Amino acid sequence: MSRRLLAEAIGTGLLIVAVIGSGIMAERLTDIVALQLLCNAVATGGALVALILIFAPVSGASFNPVVGIVGIFTGEATIRDTALYAVAQTIGGCIGAVIANLMFDLDAINISQKVRSGSGILFSEVIATIGLLVVIYGTIRAKRANLVPFTVAAWITGAYFFTSSTSLANPAVTVARSLSNTFAGIAPESVPMFVLMQLIGATLAVAIIKFVFGEPRS
Repeated sequence: MSRRLLAEAIGTGLLIVAVIGSGIMAERLTDIVALQLLCNAVATGGALVALILIFAPVSGASFNPVVGIVGIFTGEATIRDTALYAVAQTIGGCIGAVIANLMFDLDAINISQKVRSGSGILFSEVIATIGLLVVIYGTIRAKRANLVPFTVAAWITGAYFFTSSTSLANPAVTVARSLSNTFAGIAPESVPMFVLMQLIGATLAVAIIKFVFGEPRS
């Protein structure tokens, strides 16, 4: 278990380094917001492919508490493991945020002032989370687990653009991003509602996954 938890912490941390670091770099390279978002999305998608490929054999490489929550209801994860994973992912993500800040000569902890609120943004976070989970479990149910790194990266890269929330879709990542007052940041006061929307999305995703794909096949 210790190896699995470390893998989840490192993987989530490096993912956050990519998310926050690419956002900072994009802001420094151009003032065009669309181009900034494109840089952020491409870097995040690329990092996801690499990180899932290398850590999946060790821990499953979910890097996301809601993946485990769905797994509890589908019988593919335990409450204990999911809770431990969530702690490791959150700690790893926060360390990743500190690393990203330091790489660009910012304060190690640089609390975000970027408020993300409004019904449209919150609703889009539900949709982003549902989509991500359906993509993950749908790929696995199709017995193409080897393609998960690519289907997840494709969804997240696209969702950066077609959701008004830019698709955080991950409680651990959401908390970590509050520690950087940069392009990818989210103000601490926005975090609770985002996490709630992600949990609602996970609940709805369970129903969709069970109805559309059925129970896991051995």
